[in-house]
Amino acid sequence: MTTLQNTLHDLSLTAPVPVDLVGARLAQLADLAITALVDEAMLTPKPGLVDMRGSGAHSDLSWLLMCRSAHALRPAFEAMAHAGATMTDLPALRQRIGAIGRAGEAQMMDATGGVNTHRGAIWALGLLVTAAAQGSADARTIAARAGALARLNDPGAPASTGNKGETARRIYCVGGARGQAEAAFPHVTDVALPMLHTARGRGEAENVAQLNALLAVMADLDDTCLLARGGPAALAAAQTGAQAVLAAGGVGTGVGRAALRELDADLLARGVSPGGAADLLAATLLLDRLARRDQRTTEQLQATEAQHGTTAF
Repeated sequence: MTTLQNTLHDLSLTAPVPVDLVGARLAQLADLAITALVDEAMLTPKPGLVDMRGSGAHSDLSWLLMCRSAHALRPAFEAMAHAGATMTDLPALRQRIGAIGRAGEAQMMDATGGVNTHRGAIWALGLLVTAAAQGSADARTIAARAGALARLNDPGAPASTGNKGETARRIYCVGGARGQAEAAFPHVTDVALPMLHTARGRGEAENVAQLNALLAVMADLDDTCLLARGGPAALAAAQTGAQAVLAAGGVGTGVGRAALRELDADLLARGVSPGGAADLLAATLLLDRLARRDQRTTEQLQATEAQHGTTAF
């Protein structure tokens, strides 16, 4: 058995979820989380980050490795969804998904040969998948539930992990990934999702809309990935550069694309990447797809009712 399988067995989560509407929904939540991670990895061109062009500011990453890592996390996300759908005791749920998340991280490290590809994403998307399994597709409702879980104590969590993000959070007194989650993901609900919707409303291509959403997060986020690798100077450069792209009309304009190239070159020269913003973009894509799926389902039901009447159900 793998580390994850052993943990799931200990947590009594290895029994298959019944193949019914509930089981299918939980499996789909895990699939949507993986799709969000893969789409974030493949979005191109991202400043300083791994994308289809190459490894960005990293020497140990590639988009193929990121995709392999994402798929290795599927059992963990489905187990978190199962826990969210079946457990009503919130402290116990928090402890359960914490254990699943740590087992998922071990599975990720096995899949990548020891490279940290998605530690922050396991935290963010794991909370959101757990919250989404409780029944709502509304982004703010899911984020609020995830925030409530994040604020609960996890007795099984180590007192200190020694991770670079955690160290940067302590040194520079910023919220980091934990602060974002405990505050109910404000850079997702108040920044990235509105930018994504605005860009689509302007008729911009989907990759342009997603890049603008990423830049909107970068422009304001105290990204611990940047702080850990380049200190306050790197964070300031990333924020100022992202603001310049958006001020030029975003990635959909020629001036904006030129500013994006300048930002990318600057971050590569500094050897830094906005990994925290990338994780929040993946969270944004997950919540966006959940809302769009719910809207499609509602429209299909309305169309069926219009054709056959409500007695069809």
